Amino acid sequence: MTRRRRSFAIVALAAFVAVLTACTSLPTSGEANAGLALDDVDFNPDISQIAARPLEGASPEQIVEGFLDAALTPDNSWAIAREFLTPQLAATWRPSAGVSIDSGAPDREFTADLDAGTEEARAGDIRVVLDQVARVDESGEYTELTGDASVASFGVERNEDGEWRINAADDGIFLDEEAFTQVYRRYALQYFDHSWTHLVPDVRWYPRRQTIATTLTNALLDDDPSEWLAPGVRSAFPGDVALARDSVPITPEKVATVELTAAASALDSTQTARMRTQLEATLRPAGVTEVRLTVNGRDLDAGRAAVETGRTDSSPVVLTETQFGSYIGEEIVPYDGISSEVVEIAPTVRAVDVAADDSQAAVQLDDGAVYTISNGRVDQLDDRPGLVKPSIDPYGFTWSVPAGSPQALTAWQSDVTPIELQEAFPEASAVSAIRFAGDGVRLAAIITVGGQRWLALAAIVRDQNQVPIEIGPTHQVAQIEGAALGMSWIGDDALGVLVGSDASRIVLTQNVGGGGTDVAAPADAVAVSGGRTSAAVRILDNQGVLFAQRGTTWQMGLSGVLVLGSHTGQ
Repeated sequence: MTRRRRSFAIVALAAFVAVLTACTSLPTSGEANAGLALDDVDFNPDISQIAARPLEGASPEQIVEGFLDAALTPDNSWAIAREFLTPQLAATWRPSAGVSIDSGAPDREFTADLDAGTEEARAGDIRVVLDQVARVDESGEYTELTGDASVASFGVERNEDGEWRINAADDGIFLDEEAFTQVYRRYALQYFDHSWTHLVPDVRWYPRRQTIATTLTNALLDDDPSEWLAPGVRSAFPGDVALARDSVPITPEKVATVELTAAASALDSTQTARMRTQLEATLRPAGVTEVRLTVNGRDLDAGRAAVETGRTDSSPVVLTETQFGSYIGEEIVPYDGISSEVVEIAPTVRAVDVAADDSQAAVQLDDGAVYTISNGRVDQLDDRPGLVKPSIDPYGFTWSVPAGSPQALTAWQSDVTPIELQEAFPEASAVSAIRFAGDGVRLAAIITVGGQRWLALAAIVRDQNQVPIEIGPTHQVAQIEGAALGMSWIGDDALGVLVGSDASRIVLTQNVGGGGTDVAAPADAVAVSGGRTSAAVRILDNQGVLFAQRGTTWQMGLSGVLVLGSHTGQ
């Protein structure tokens, strides 16, 4: 029997728990005592989603449906979900093995195959067809999925009371897209680049819980970076250093004490400073403002390592017939040694990317050739046909690649020496955009694989002089439906993509390691630029009008713009 129906088993409650004394008023005297420390400031522990428990007389399909719905309540290691299982399976089932994310509970189709008629049956199988859109693995890594519907199978049997329970099921849980973001939250494990000067986020998803600081600390110390990112990053924590106890207590002042194993006491001050810096950056989204590293209760007195945070100014880069520079307020502020040279060739400029320190610009002209401009000097770099817009990395290398030859990616040194990286995006047949993150490790690209456009990432491996020597494996983040007209970084872990068709334009804001959202853009938009936040996103239309995003709408601004440029890391 096959049915398509809306989920009935979730009882989504806002359970407001008031902890009261016997008095009816607050005390006005006596000492103030600290309460229980919470280490997840964005998660309100007094509000939870509570799933329904198994109903007496429920059918096999209803038991399986109730089990899937119970994933919304992760308390006590998904204790409610285990009630739908036989005692034997409940003892071995591992919900933390991963999450299958589907489009929505109403779209799930249930089919029963029982060993007899409904009343006489003692065992059987339930198949659930669902539209799976993503998966989170055991380490918290998110992967977008496309393709045909997937099938989940469950074995069921009657217990001694005649009630159906699940006796066979894969490890892991199922959540629809909306429920997933209610149960899980996106965090970033922070790793250093090989120069120890930048922190690079590695996005993971973990259940919302009061022990999230402990979860993040364990993940940072015990897990490896994501496979695609690993070639370009490193951790300050050596392999023989681990948590010495299974909790990370946090004071009301949001200071986390991280007790480490004895091996940490032998490390020098440089390494302990890097460890503290790496861990503080990882725990900051969990509300931690400071980390104390200890061994056997003794403070290691770890300092903090200096890291570069990249450009904080999100002002758009614009070119008009008479001016080129950062558009700040109502004024275009020029760049020394760059702006006058760009203005001279303004009618022929197709794209401009300005270095993070404003010391140089990579310019593409309407004949497709790429040049650099710095200190009043203009150098031609690349005149191969079909080049996409160039991108400057934080170390001053200008990157170019022909649209039809993704493997011909080239980094240009300031002396116009090319460095060819032949292993870039080996599975791609075309590339339409490249952009560097501010850390200099992550390269984003829009590539074509098997006739489909994908937003993809790869890590850059550099030598001790920051010269790129290798590109890591490709990580496909999200499929792009339509032509990619432009791409920019938004903050440290999201990308904005202007996607166009004949009839419309949208701006897709795609989280790296997560889902995406899109908003309609002006129908004649031709370029996009990003910034530190979504409020910094700008759109240029084909009439030369600059638009700023205000929620889901676009506000008109400067007119007469020939080119909307970009800054390194944006």
